[in-house]
Amino acid sequence: MKRILAATAFLAVVATLQTATIQPAAAQNGAVGGAIVGGVLGGVIGGAATGRAEGALVGAVIGGVAGAAIGNEAERRRGYYWYQGGCYRRVQGGYTQVSRRYC
Repeated sequence: MKRILAATAFLAVVATLQTATIQPAAAQNGAVGGAIVGGVLGGVIGGAATGRAEGALVGAVIGGVAGAAIGNEAERRRGYYWYQGGCYRRVQGGYTQVSRRYC
């Protein structure tokens, strides 16, 4: 019964976060999305692995932090690719090599 209540409360918090009208800065879009997805997945995995609400909570926190970090990094690198020791950007008709600092 505790697991059902914890899962319901967690899903209610996630639903509230997704429907919030506050718009993040453009640089934070990837981090916020990554935190939400990571938190949900971490909570589900933590709850399933331990069978306790505490495991779901710890999994949600760890997943949220990891998801935010991954989402932030993915946003920064959008459009640039690392391939065979060089950084490339997609242009019409192919790829062009750019400075390594973009990757």
